[in-house]
Amino acid sequence: MSFSQDTKQELTRIDPEKKCCQLAEIAGFLRMCGSISLMGGRMGVRLTTDSPATARLFVRLLKSYFDAKVNLNVEEAAPLKRGREYHLIITPEMNAEMILRETGILGVKEGLNYIADGIKSDLIRKKCCKKAYLRGVFLGGGTISAPQKGYHLELTCSSEYLAADVRKLIHSFGLNARISQRREQFVVYLKDSEQISDLLNILGAHGQLLAFENVKIVKEMRNKTNRIMNCESANLDKTVNAAGRQLACIRKIQSVTGLQSLPPRLLEAAQLRLAHPEATLAELAELAEPPLAKSGLNHRLKKIEEMAEKLHETE
Repeated sequence: MSFSQDTKQELTRIDPEKKCCQLAEIAGFLRMCGSISLMGGRMGVRLTTDSPATARLFVRLLKSYFDAKVNLNVEEAAPLKRGREYHLIITPEMNAEMILRETGILGVKEGLNYIADGIKSDLIRKKCCKKAYLRGVFLGGGTISAPQKGYHLELTCSSEYLAADVRKLIHSFGLNARISQRREQFVVYLKDSEQISDLLNILGAHGQLLAFENVKIVKEMRNKTNRIMNCESANLDKTVNAAGRQLACIRKIQSVTGLQSLPPRLLEAAQLRLAHPEATLAELAELAEPPLAKSGLNHRLKKIEEMAEKLHETE
C-alpha cells in the first residue's frame, strides 16, 4: 500500500469513544465524500471510499451514533482507477434526512430545506471534536505523499467555502495551510515537513508519524553529507588551483632571477611548495622549521606571487 493508504489504515483503528467525537468524525467524512440522492421524493445518502477499512469504520460509527443500518455495496472502480469502491447507502427509511441535519449538511431556512456549505460550528466546539472532524475529512478526501518523494499533504474539497473552513480548522492548531484551485475542486494543502508531522500527530497517526520522521532524518543526513562532500570538493579545487598558481610563480622567479634572489623567509616558502606541490596551506605551515601559522605562510606565498607578477610586467 501507499504511504497515504497506510495512514488511513492506521486512522481507521482509532475508535472515538465520546459521542461528540463520533458525530464530528462522521460529519467530516460525510462532508468530503458524501452525496445526496432523492428516493421517491425523499432524501438518501451515499458515501464512497476506496478503502474497505474506512467503509467498515463508518458502518460501525453510523450504527453506534445513529443506530442506522447501512447498506454496503462493493463495485469495481472506474476503468482508469484500480481496485474497488465501497458505497455506504443510507436510505430515507434509515433516517438519512436526520443524519444530514445533525452533521450540519442539511439546514432549514424560512421553512425550506437547503444544503449548507462549510463546517457547522457546533460540531467542533471542543478540541477533541476538532481532531475527530479532521480525521473524518482526511479519511474522506485526504492524501499524503510518501516522504521519500516529497512533502505534500492535501485535502480535496468540493467548494471554496468548505476549503476555507477546513483551512480555518487546521489553523486553529497553529498550522498554516494554503488553498489552491484544481479544476472545479479546491485543495487545502501543507508542504512544510514540520507542519505535516504536526498534523499527523493531531490526526492520531502516530505510527505513520514515526515512519515519516525516520525518512526525514535519513534525507536530512544524506543532504548534509552531500553538502559536506560538495564543500570539501570545492575546497580541494581551491587548494589545487592555488598550489598550481604558486608553483607557476615560483618557477617564473627561478627561471628569471633564480630562487636565491628571494629573501630567506620567501625562499623557505618557495622550497616548501616545490617539495610538496599537493599539500594544503595548513600542511605546508606545519612542515616549516619552526612551524608557521597558516596566515603567515599564506602572506609569504602572496609576496612571491606579487614578485612573479612584476617580472611578467617587465618582460
